[in-house]
Amino acid sequence: MTNPPEDPAFDPDTYAEAVAGLLALPIDPAWMPSIAANLRVLHAAADLVGAFPLPDEAEVAPVFSA
Repeated sequence: MTNPPEDPAFDPDTYAEAVAGLLALPIDPAWMPSIAANLRVLHAAADLVGAFPLPDEAEVAPVFSA
């Protein structure tokens, strides 16, 4: 199985720093490489899900709430 190509517009390092700033979330700089690596994995997983072909007959799942 080959890895999907990375989106050149997505920069997890810049994204992590920007979001941390927007949320006023103090992050130890030593954690940033791990956070960026996790974002890369999540982005690749989202690409796989988004690329999965669905038939035209597919319907959304019902939502149940209590």
